[in-house]
Amino acid sequence: MSDSTDAAGVAGRYATALFEIADESGSLDAVETALGQMKDALAVSDDLANLIKSPIVSREDQAAAMSKVCDAMGVGAPVSSAIGLMAANRRLFALPQVIAGYNKLLADKRGVQEAEVRSAKPLTKAQQTALEKTIKDAVGADIALNVTVDESLIGGLVVRVGSKMIDTSIRSKLASLQTAMKEAG
Repeated sequence: MSDSTDAAGVAGRYATALFEIADESGSLDAVETALGQMKDALAVSDDLANLIKSPIVSREDQAAAMSKVCDAMGVGAPVSSAIGLMAANRRLFALPQVIAGYNKLLADKRGVQEAEVRSAKPLTKAQQTALEKTIKDAVGADIALNVTVDESLIGGLVVRVGSKMIDTSIRSKLASLQTAMKEAG
């Protein structure tokens, strides 16, 4: 079994358990908010991202550090409990996948489809709203945008909804032009 498959299985189990606890306790939105805070913290703090992946840091130290992070961020149960359990079981490496899995379960429950959007530069709120409306009209479902910036695209967007992908990036167009020139030459 590969590491990514193992992580997906571990993450899926934690995400499902966390979702079921949140659903039963009526705290789906609060857990979503807390997980969003944790996702943001992982994105901006290399130290935190390295901590959850480090095989050198003991499980006790990981648990203590994550407990302090949760306290400082105001992240309460059940998220802090799940993170503590993940630390105790040496599964913190799967936290980003747990967050993504929880968000997918929540989106499914709400009937919302997630659209992965990579843009060459940050999108304004107005651009995000317009893009969300365009995608919603195209797929006929409510959409949740997950926007990331990828400067290597040079310009344009790459949008993926389910198994459908639209690539309007300049990098893609340049690659197509290069291929056409090779075939012509």
